[in-house]
Amino acid sequence: MDNAALSHLRPSDLRALTQLISDAVVGGTDVAEAVHAAIAERLGIRWIERDAERMGGISGLVYRSIRDITNGVARASNRVLHRTEPLLNDNGSSRERDAVIAILNGVLGDYLAATGNPLALSMHLRRGGQPLALHPNRVAEALPHASSDPVVWIHGLCMNDTHWTRQGHNHATAIERDLPVTSVMVRYNTGLHISTNGQTLATLLERLVEAWPKPVAQLALVGHSMGGLVARSAIHYATEQGLRWPQHLSTLACLGTPHHGAPLERGGGWIDYLLGTTAVSAPLARLGQIRSDGITDLRYGYLRDADWKHPKAQQVGQDTRTPTPLPPHIRPYLMAVSTGAHRGDLKDRVLGDGLVPLDSALGRHSDSDLALPVPREQQWVGYNMNHFDLLGAYTVYRALRTHLAGTL
Repeated sequence: MDNAALSHLRPSDLRALTQLISDAVVGGTDVAEAVHAAIAERLGIRWIERDAERMGGISGLVYRSIRDITNGVARASNRVLHRTEPLLNDNGSSRERDAVIAILNGVLGDYLAATGNPLALSMHLRRGGQPLALHPNRVAEALPHASSDPVVWIHGLCMNDTHWTRQGHNHATAIERDLPVTSVMVRYNTGLHISTNGQTLATLLERLVEAWPKPVAQLALVGHSMGGLVARSAIHYATEQGLRWPQHLSTLACLGTPHHGAPLERGGGWIDYLLGTTAVSAPLARLGQIRSDGITDLRYGYLRDADWKHPKAQQVGQDTRTPTPLPPHIRPYLMAVSTGAHRGDLKDRVLGDGLVPLDSALGRHSDSDLALPVPREQQWVGYNMNHFDLLGAYTVYRALRTHLAGTL
């Protein structure tokens, strides 16, 4: 690692990375031993501890030694690094570091959170690149010119709030210039279940409305990709819990949101299935399952706990969602783009924006209970653009601005 890369590390990152590397070594050892055990069983070798996918004899001793040594080194390193952290300079984070951590959380965020790794992100609201403390005095200090119409921006998978800036343009700051609104950003761990993030966001938005410097008139949510699903989940849980902020919510704008899932994640499910068809390859399926809960939820667009807790939720071809319509007073706006040149183009029909098909982004579904019945005037489709162009293209911003101007 060169000096430029090291300059982006914070003191706590060394301890977090040491923990992650040791976990990876132990996990890899478990997979290797399980494959070894499966092969040995097929050959009729009888020193396998069958109940735990562990080898006996000298082989088992080698695997146990690797795990013990790795864990021992990790514990010792953790103690040393924990003591030295206060002695090191902490220059704060950087945009480059934040981007890497966002990707890491998208892929392994559930694991980072479950193991208490310092790299795990917690959801919070931000303004001007800094966390926004949800206390009336602190919000008033951070937003001295706050309007009565806040717009909350929710990023997508493996991203953070800084990714709303693309090609020199930022929808959130531009909308403040053009309309009498105030933008607030969300940063969160995209590797957690969408429903987990939805419940946390529901609580944060209640606190935001309570702490806002003036009475909130109209609230708008704008979500890119996964962010739109997190927003829908938050609306569901807030309504279910009787929170007050949905009463102020006038619109939800979704930019390339996979309301009915993304084929690439469903493809990952087929890989899991194929690897698990034989005893020898089954342990390797664990490698294919190194996808966070958040990514797995994108298979069909799970919004509720019950969706992913369903007994058949992880089976290939099983859509276990409970229909979750939007409250009738909210005016949704669904935006989608296609890499195709025009409507009906093969790319348009099959690929959509490269990640999300048009039908999914526009809420269309053969099951009327799952479909989002959004009028055509509340839909927008652009061509010759990909999933991430939704963040920077001026044509996207212009359409979004027109919609917000009519709802706030």
